[in-house]
Amino acid sequence: MNKSSDHVMNLVVRAAEEKKAMDIVVLNLKNISLIADYFVICHGNSDKQVQAIAAEVRKKADEYGLFVRGVEGLETARWVLIDLVDVVVHVFHRDEREYYNLERLWSDAKVVEVV
Repeated sequence: MNKSSDHVMNLVVRAAEEKKAMDIVVLNLKNISLIADYFVICHGNSDKQVQAIAAEVRKKADEYGLFVRGVEGLETARWVLIDLVDVVVHVFHRDEREYYNLERLWSDAKVVEVV
């Protein structure tokens, strides 16, 4: 099913919120990168929470018939990357998020207000 990247981004944010993801940040990469339209970045405070957030995102993607290009890092639960084509989801363990600091790395991107 073809969904707009805005719709997918909002779906991902809601899924992460359902599992109490911490500090959800959405970066708008349109006109900045060909990688994706959005990065959704969040973290969990334990391996189990990271896995639960990632599982909920995948569940919602499946429910809505979204193509999941790939999932990496689920086993170690330190940095799980879920590629939904135009939206890439980064679910970090708190310590890894601070270390990699994607928000700083992609500082040219505008932060999207999520409500």
